[in-house]
Amino acid sequence: MTSARMKGVKCCFLLLISLMDLAAQDQFTLATYNVENYLDKEVPGRKVKSEESKLAVRETILKVKPDVLVVQEMGEPSALSELRDSLARRGLNYDHVRLLDAYDRYIHVALLSRFPIVSERHHTNDAFLLEGKRLPVSRGFLEATIAVNDDYQFTLFAAHLKSKRSVHYADESRMRAREATILRKKLESILREQSNANLAVLGDLNDSRDSIPIRTIVGRGKLALKDTRPGESTGIGKPIDPDVTWTYHYDEKDSYTRVDYLLVSRGMAREWIRERSLVLAMPNWIEASDHRLVISTFRARD
Repeated sequence: MTSARMKGVKCCFLLLISLMDLAAQDQFTLATYNVENYLDKEVPGRKVKSEESKLAVRETILKVKPDVLVVQEMGEPSALSELRDSLARRGLNYDHVRLLDAYDRYIHVALLSRFPIVSERHHTNDAFLLEGKRLPVSRGFLEATIAVNDDYQFTLFAAHLKSKRSVHYADESRMRAREATILRKKLESILREQSNANLAVLGDLNDSRDSIPIRTIVGRGKLALKDTRPGESTGIGKPIDPDVTWTYHYDEKDSYTRVDYLLVSRGMAREWIRERSLVLAMPNWIEASDHRLVISTFRARD
């Protein structure tokens, strides 16, 4: 092959790579992951996460490298910084990071994004009346609008509803239902103004699809959200088992349930790529967390 022809082949190859990169920028991934007590300091009722478990969390995230990641059960800012810095050393950089400082002082909702956060609201003062008591939304809600590119933005709500663990002062299921009602009102305040808004709800909602809290958040009619409900897979682009959707293992009862959700508005559902959305199956998933990571892919254009 002549040098001129080799040069031409090289140019074509570089052009192909550039086009592939451009195509990749036309899509983005959105994930939620309960990282189970990602703590660097012991707090009441919760232990410091081991280095082995932290490593397993990082390996899980690095397997799919989400562009935007919402996590639950994150510890103090120092723990979030450690996770971000550890991922950066492995080549996954999140330049935009937020920690929601709500009523629960020990575990938090957090957001890590490769894309700029153009606006945000930290909903940390919501409360509700139940059984004669005024109770806070313990973990709050993190609202953020993210610019994927010059032409595409979306707003996410990161949530971690009340767990099914019993408390002495109120019924846990009714607490979760009240939190869901508050969240739904926030969603509707956006959707009633702009029914085609790009809107996503991510997080550990601690209940089943047919429960009152989940049905409340999803809503009805034209303003209802779409449950992406991805199946199990070992990675993006790999075969997906649509019948295996569990995201949480409850050790005491040896049960496997789906409590982690990625819900989207009708407007954003148009950009959703079903075949590139999954519950990540890792051989050592339990070393990282009692939850599994959920990730969906979207086209970055309306």
